Parts: sequence; C-alpha cells; structure tokens
Amino acid sequence: MATILTKKTFPSSRWLLFAMLASLHFALWLEVDSIWSRPLLLTHFGLFLLWQPLWRGEHELRLSGAVFIGGISAVVLLWLNWWLLAFWMGGLFALVGGRVFSFRIRWLRFLYLAVMAYLLAALLLWVVPHLFGLPHLFGPQSVHEAASNMMAVILLLLLAGMIFVPVEKEQLEAGQTVDFFYSLLLFLLLTQLVLGSLSFMTLGHMDYLEALLRTLFVMALMLLALGWLWNPRFGFIGLQPLFSRYLLNIGTPFEGWLRQLAETAQHEQSPENFLAQATADLVTLPWLSGVAWRAEEDSGRLGESSPHSIEIEEQGLRLTLFSRQDIAPSVVLHIHLLTELLGYFYQAKRREQRLREVTRLQAVYETGARLTHDLKNMLQSLLALTSIAQRREEEVFPLLRRQLPVLVQRIEMTLSKLKVPQLENESSLLPLAVWWESLRQRHQYAAIEWVCEGVVTDEKIPATLFDCVADNLIDNAGTKRLQQPDIFIRVTLCMQPFFLSVCDGGNAIPAPLARQLLQTVVTSESGLGVGLYQAARWAGQFGYKLVLRENVAGAVCFELLQNR
Repeated sequence: MATILTKKTFPSSRWLLFAMLASLHFALWLEVDSIWSRPLLLTHFGLFLLWQPLWRGEHELRLSGAVFIGGISAVVLLWLNWWLLAFWMGGLFALVGGRVFSFRIRWLRFLYLAVMAYLLAALLLWVVPHLFGLPHLFGPQSVHEAASNMMAVILLLLLAGMIFVPVEKEQLEAGQTVDFFYSLLLFLLLTQLVLGSLSFMTLGHMDYLEALLRTLFVMALMLLALGWLWNPRFGFIGLQPLFSRYLLNIGTPFEGWLRQLAETAQHEQSPENFLAQATADLVTLPWLSGVAWRAEEDSGRLGESSPHSIEIEEQGLRLTLFSRQDIAPSVVLHIHLLTELLGYFYQAKRREQRLREVTRLQAVYETGARLTHDLKNMLQSLLALTSIAQRREEEVFPLLRRQLPVLVQRIEMTLSKLKVPQLENESSLLPLAVWWESLRQRHQYAAIEWVCEGVVTDEKIPATLFDCVADNLIDNAGTKRLQQPDIFIRVTLCMQPFFLSVCDGGNAIPAPLARQLLQTVVTSESGLGVGLYQAARWAGQFGYKLVLRENVAGAVCFELLQNR
C-alpha cells in the first residue's frame, strides 16, 4: 500500500505551505481553461495532503483513503470550474483560520494571518468575479487591470514574504489542532459575503465592488449587534450564557456516562467494584468497541479489540480504549478528561477503603488501651476485696455481696468490648445516684474524702466512662500518696454546675508535663499519662471533657464536666 510521507521528510512545514499556495496561485492566474491549471491543482492537492492538520501524515494510506483521493483528483480533472475553486478556497480559508486561534507564538500567528489575507484577496478579487461571469464587468477596466496586477505582483510578493517570517521548524510542526467551530463560522461568514454580494448585484443593479462593500457593511452591523447582545449592559443576560451552555454540552453519551459515574461512586464502596462498573458503563459509548484497564493488582477487559486504540494512564490507572475508527484529536481531549475523572474517583475510593481500615484499627487500638486500664482498675478492686476477705470478720461478707455483682458486671462489659471493638459513643447507662454510691463503696477503705454538692438525681450517665475517669484519677492520687503519705484525696460531685472532680494535696505536676498531660502520651516514672490521655479522648466522644482545673502545691485537681 502507498503511504503518505511524513512532515519530517521536509525541512519545515512552512515550505509545504508556501509550495501549496504557490501552485494554487499559478493555477488561478492561468485560469481554468489553461492546459496547465489541472496539473498545478493536482500538485496543490498533493501538497495539501502533506501539509493538512486533520490526519496524521505518518499513517498508512488505506483503501478508503486512496479511493477518496482518487475521487477528488477525478473531480479536478473532469469538472474543474470556478465554483469548485471558490468552494475549495473557502474551505481552505476556514481551515487555516481554525488553526490561527490555537497558536500563542506571535510570528506563527502572523504567518497564518498572512495566509488568510492571501486566500481572502484571491477569492474576492479574482475567483468570485470570474465565478459571476464578470471578468470584464468587474467595474471600470482599470480596476480589472489592477486585479490582474494584484495577482501578478502583490499576492506573489505576499507569498514570497511568508518565507522570511521568523518561525522555528519545531514550533510550526507542533501546532496540529483545528478549531471546528471557528472554521465553520469562518466558512459561513465567507459564504454569506459572496452570496450577499451576488444578491446586491442582482437586486440593486450595481457593480461588484459596490456590492461587496455594502455586504461588508451589513455584516459589520450584524456582528456589532451580535457583540452587543452577547454581553449587554442593561440587565439582559445576553447570549453568552445560553451559547456557552450549548457549547459545553459535549454530547449526550458523554453526559450520560458522567452521570452514571457519579451514581456509581455513590453506591459502590469497593474500588474494584466501582472500577468494573465504571468501565462497563464506558464501553457503552457508541464510538467505543472495547476497553481494557489495569490498576495495581486489578485488571480486566470488556468488549472487542480493534486496530484503533489509545492508551492513557492517570492516577495509577491505565486504560486502553478501542474504537471502531480513528479517534479525532478533539475526542482525544474529552477522553483524557473522562479518564482523569475516572482516575480521581478510583483513587478516592481507594483512600476511603484505607480510611475504613485505619478506622477499624484505631477502634481496636483505642478499645484495647481503655480496656487495659479497666482491667488494671478491676484487678486493683479485686485485690482490695481479697485483702478484706482475708480478715474473716462478720461485716466483710455483706460488703463482698454488694461489691462482687458490680465487679462481675464490669468484667462482663469488658469482655463484650473485647469481642466487638468499636468507637461509637455507646456505654451502659446508670442513674447518677446509683453510680455515685457504687463508687463510694468500691473505695470506702481508701481514706478518701467524699463531697457531694447538691441533691444527686437519677439522671442517666455513661457509667463505663465515669468509672474509667474516676478510677484512673483515684489510682494516680493513691500512687502519689505512697510517696507523700500525709496528703489528702478528695472526690467531689457537684450538681450545679455538673462536674466530677478528684483533688489531692500533693506536689504540683511539673509545668512541661502538665501542658501535655491530656493532649498526648507522656513519659512518667509513676505511669501518669497514658490512662489520662485515653480517658480524655473517650470523654470527648461522649460529650464531656477532662481538664486539669488546678495545679499548685497542695491542690492538684482534675475535673470531668460536660462539653458545652
């Protein structure tokens, strides 16, 4: 099969452009009846195929493409006329104009603007008069001679000047995008200009130049009115929001897939299931025949493979899309956008999964830390009851009958938490009066001063939380008493405002340690810090807060109060 030469065969695409326009210029100058016009136009068409930015020149020319090129060549050879040339030059003008707006380099844009000026002048001042059968009715005879001189000198000099435009080869070969809407708009405007001139000539019985100027004036007024309607300043919203909303509509299949993607992201929690469902929805697009994906250890394939494919990798997700035909550059941009959205959603699902795993581990770790201190407190209570039972006194047995059920209940609660670790704010609720009396009986032999301010109500409280906080604070105060035997320990329950405080008369906690005591785990020889940190975090989950209210020598007080 024949292949189209690549642009790399030539030193620069600017030379292709110049050669293409030069062959067209000489074919126009010789007019359609000349024997040399058809070979020149065939040469022009071949150079256009090498220069054109619509298809990649390095691809192999297939049978359908060869038939299309042969058909165009046959039309040029058999039905060459001024109408065909006018249509071709209008399309070429629109194609070049559609590329101008994609360049950011000044000289490159200037080059294509010069090409547009050449095509427009040749079309309006040479092709259209011949199209209307007015080579000698162009106006005054001097004007026709001026048009001939323009083709022979001015436009030829304009073509020669394009060679000296300082544009680098790499920059010329980089721009390969054509804006379809700009090209279509330019073609329609040019068609309106030609047909409007014909209408003025026919209905107004005027010469071509006057008709052309009147058409340009009417078009300028129309564009001025549309520009004002685009963004008016008198309260009317204008055409810009409506037209922009229309242009942003990239097609019903794309929009449907985006809507399905959002719905799938809401319902599917597993990244693997989300990816499988999203790709299943993607393969339903009418221009796709299949899709294959790979993401870390997950991979899959749907639909059928085809020779036309594109591979995209975004956010750790590699997609291979198979289409039934060549993928246009504009569609490639949409594909990159959709793949990027799919990759973001997929990574978000993976982060959600990792967050759920971290949350489960956090529940296990925090529950284990709390239960460690619960077990320590229960073992201390059990040790105290055992030491009391060894006295063999008559008043000991009623005390054991009261305390053992409470201890058994706490052990059952601890075992239930070991079976199902959780972070939810759930706990056994007890009346405040019952819990207060149970706490006093549990520590009645610990030389603690119990103070109750106000009437204790039957308001429900999270007993496990209060037990954890009170036992940790009392145990820490008892540890301090071993080093300072004469200090007091006071437990206060206040109803208005409600708080539970544990105070001791020992030395103050060092300031550096006090600032971090309830905020993080601290290092201490007495073990102070871990239990209080866990108790403070647990209290926050139940709507309470544990604070160090007072920290001076002779008065170190912790308070558990409601977080308002």
